[in-house]
Amino acid sequence: MLEVSHLTTVFDLPSGPARAVDDVSFEIRAGETLGLVGESGSGKSVTALSIMRLVQQPGRIAGGQLLFKGRDLLTLSESDMRKVRGAQISLIFQEPMTALNPVFTIGDQIGEALLVHGLTTRRQANTHAIELLEAVRIPNADARARDYPHQLSGGMRQRVLIAMAIACKPSLVVADEPTTALDVTIQAEILDLLREMKKTLNLSLLLITHDLGVVAETADRVAIMYAGRIVEHGPVRSIFRAPQHPYTRGLLASLPGGARGQRLRAIEGSVPVLGAFPGGCAFHPRCPDRFGPCTGTPPPEYAVSDGHGACCYLHDDSLKPSDRLEPSMDERRA
Repeated sequence: MLEVSHLTTVFDLPSGPARAVDDVSFEIRAGETLGLVGESGSGKSVTALSIMRLVQQPGRIAGGQLLFKGRDLLTLSESDMRKVRGAQISLIFQEPMTALNPVFTIGDQIGEALLVHGLTTRRQANTHAIELLEAVRIPNADARARDYPHQLSGGMRQRVLIAMAIACKPSLVVADEPTTALDVTIQAEILDLLREMKKTLNLSLLLITHDLGVVAETADRVAIMYAGRIVEHGPVRSIFRAPQHPYTRGLLASLPGGARGQRLRAIEGSVPVLGAFPGGCAFHPRCPDRFGPCTGTPPPEYAVSDGHGACCYLHDDSLKPSDRLEPSMDERRA
């Protein structure tokens, strides 16, 4: 369905171009859910915006290919790309209150998605909008279609974004943190709704999140992202049972669920800021397993099992991690 090859997106800073997405490659198959996971600042949302060609200045796509059903989206004109957005690939934004227009009713905004792509008439737009609101389980849809975004709860606003995303029956939906800032019960309802829509409409789904629990419950495959790069990818079961990158192991170890009274484990330090990524493997200042090669050049991908790859020198049989480099005190404080 979608093949992303060597995608690079940079932001032109006074100090020079900074790579927010650095040589990223992955694919999404028909009817599949791919989870893209990482901490805030890893480049997940920029990847989503790059796929939609919605990166704003000073950002720009500097290289790579975005093959969607065999067509490279990066070679399309803006007018042709507008025919793809919404109709064939749709995006569920992270913040529904900022994604929805506060001065237009919910029904008008859903109807607009259909009108832009010529899938309804202006007279029928409101009827179709109500049907979509019913499809995403919003009660009293007729009345809600006349409401404005501020009159709805956070969960309902997120359902409206899902209704807009599926309005034109796209082949691929990109969901950027669709359950952020929602309470646990509403999160579960939204995830159930996404699964139902995916099955009913035979959608492919790119699910962007920092919540590994969401990925375990929803995705077929997962890609772990750190400092603009994919550091590990594979089937969900394989990643959760046998993580092969120290960053993935750190994320899984930080999940709650240990013995009562036991301190939660955390990865020391934080994601480096854009424009200040360290050389070599960007994770090496925080990595408990780092050794000599890690500070040199970024590691290539090593195949660790069928369909499971990790970018870590620990999997290079020609290297022996005997000369471990202990983190400095400054790095530990960071």
